[in-house]
Amino acid sequence: MSFGTIFIIVLAAIVLFQLYNVLGRRTGNERPPFDPYSRDRSKDGRPVGEDAAGDNVVTLPNRRGPDRSGEEVPAVARYGEIDKIAAPDTPLNKELRKIADADANFEPREFLEGAKIAYEMVVDAFAQGDRTVLKSLLSPEVYEGFEAAITAREQSGETMRSSFIGIDDARIVSAELRGREALVTLRIVSEMISATLNASGEVLDGDMETVVEVRDIWTFGRDTKSRDPNWKLVGTESEE
Repeated sequence: MSFGTIFIIVLAAIVLFQLYNVLGRRTGNERPPFDPYSRDRSKDGRPVGEDAAGDNVVTLPNRRGPDRSGEEVPAVARYGEIDKIAAPDTPLNKELRKIADADANFEPREFLEGAKIAYEMVVDAFAQGDRTVLKSLLSPEVYEGFEAAITAREQSGETMRSSFIGIDDARIVSAELRGREALVTLRIVSEMISATLNASGEVLDGDMETVVEVRDIWTFGRDTKSRDPNWKLVGTESEE
């Protein structure tokens, strides 16, 4: 199962097929628009979703299950794909291998591509106030912060204008199998135009024309023993 399959429920909700922390630090001179991601921390300062449940993980060290042809795929084959993402014998490589053993359908490159699509969807959905899309992509805790920000914006009569230009760089920077929950963290560098307007259409924050660089650290999580194939955004933070 690809990352696209993991996000299939999300994309079905918006008529797309197979999709599998925080608008971050901007490098322009303008002030950033209102940022909901600052609400993504738990009371003890750790990213939401860090305390995963369960310790009963059944690893599959010798196979990943049947591929599309019905043949069993050796674990060493998918380890080779992981080695292309993270150097062998590094902590990142070891954790990605653990996740691949616990989730026979985990493919890091497809995960990364799907996460990039999800990133754009979340950014656009927040700007548009699309709660349906956000709820399907975010963990309940992260969604609560986004929803509160959207509500505050609506109550004050403000609107957000955002144009997503593209992603310059996206890479997996850390991973962890915590009990039965897989956590994969990405560093994403993107470009966008973003501004917050008041009820009269005047710009309060940001700029309607200036392209700014945004650097985010996003963590996706999934219970590897769950029958739900979807990954959720469970933690966000801005790169310092």
